[in-house]
Amino acid sequence: MTSRFASKNVLVTGGGTGIGRAIALAFAQHDATVVVAGRSAEPLMQTVKLITDGGGRATAVTADITRSEDVAALVADAVATYGSLDVAVNNAGTLTAFGPVGDIDEDQWSALVAVNLTGTLLSMKHEIAHMRRNGGGAIVNVASSLGAHMRLAGLGAYVATKAAVSALTRNAALDHIGDGIRINAVSPGPADTPMSFQPGETQAERDGRMRGQLPAGRVASLDEIAAAVLYLASPEAGFIVGTDLLIDGGATA
Repeated sequence: MTSRFASKNVLVTGGGTGIGRAIALAFAQHDATVVVAGRSAEPLMQTVKLITDGGGRATAVTADITRSEDVAALVADAVATYGSLDVAVNNAGTLTAFGPVGDIDEDQWSALVAVNLTGTLLSMKHEIAHMRRNGGGAIVNVASSLGAHMRLAGLGAYVATKAAVSALTRNAALDHIGDGIRINAVSPGPADTPMSFQPGETQAERDGRMRGQLPAGRVASLDEIAAAVLYLASPEAGFIVGTDLLIDGGATA
């Protein structure tokens, strides 16, 4: 454990699994106090246990980021528990509404927009409300290489929401840097999560496919994505405002 984020209180949405869990663990390893949030309590508690077993400090809050009142209560809970909110990572997202644009199910579209886009907006809205009253902070949104940077047939709905997250991040950065709040995004490509597997695919088959598809020849590790988030949230990135950092192994180079 290092003291890179000592005395900093960090909120990570979607912190129960995958990239969100890796981000939460990484902040805790650098001495931050972490609040992990999501819809399901059990995976959040598993993340908290991993952190506390390693000597870190963390709590879990169950919240639905598509509901403004839930997000307001989440931020208030984090502040009441630890005294401040210094860094927020808006990672919660979902992947649904598969198929050609002309065939997208409208209910699935609405649900996808509610989580990926509206959820990011509501999270920033309430995080910013605290930070602008309390000396600023840093926000990192998790977008995707599929969106503003590249497209993939059959994923038009997801691409649209993640492109919107990238654009919203940049505009929010312009709106709030004067409040002392730095806002940036990361856009991961294929990472070592279940989403990188095709149906029925083994890890060896996935890895072989990625060797042929990505210039880097492999998926990103979760630690690599977490490291990029920590950098953008750190004082070392103090002059970085409105960046969308690609972590895609050269796919869009």
